[in-house]
Amino acid sequence: MSFVITPPAAVSVPVVGQTARFPVRRIYCVGRNYEEHAKEMGFTGREPPFFFMKPADALVVVDEGTTGKMPYPSLTQNFHHEIELVVAIGTGGKNIQAADAEKHIYGYAVGLDMTRRDLQNDMKKQGRPWCIGKAFDHSAPIGPITPKASAGDVNHASIDLQVNGADRQRSTVGKLIWNVAETIEHLSAAWELQPGDLIYTGTPEGVAAVVAGDTLVGHVAGLSTLKIQVVAA
Repeated sequence: MSFVITPPAAVSVPVVGQTARFPVRRIYCVGRNYEEHAKEMGFTGREPPFFFMKPADALVVVDEGTTGKMPYPSLTQNFHHEIELVVAIGTGGKNIQAADAEKHIYGYAVGLDMTRRDLQNDMKKQGRPWCIGKAFDHSAPIGPITPKASAGDVNHASIDLQVNGADRQRSTVGKLIWNVAETIEHLSAAWELQPGDLIYTGTPEGVAAVVAGDTLVGHVAGLSTLKIQVVAA
């Protein structure tokens, strides 16, 4: 097969303990999935889950033991971090029941849902889509994927983020409003999941701005650490 332009390179993420990599198809994100974060955004309660997407090439892939580089994005004066557990789908399906969801999971990683908060808020006020606040270039840093069998009890793991060595976010995955299995059930009712899909499952409270020069270190217990520095564009 020939193409009129050179096809883009496949996006992939390293896998802990393997030379083979995880190819990425789509990135789904869950909004306001920790109660305390929902409150700091001005909402309360267990609302039905909602989703947005980022392009696969928004990933900033950071190898184990290295510090990634993330350019400060254009058009914003309020660039926020959101630490998240990322679920990697290994077996696709539609209308997956929560009781069967784990069978579809390949592994887990630590990710950041970076947000141009001022642009997102402007779009909210106007009732317009807020892709410009969420789905921009370099908006989805991610560390290596740990296969499910090696990840431990992820559903109750601690999750935290430090910026320049100081705590910003700290919680547990067990505080998700919609847990991983329930998220997969709801998501697969709207889209047919496929191998290679990533799900950013939501962020706990403590989101705040970062600037060029800041170093972010994210952890989910049992998974590889994600370390990344914001650099001037």
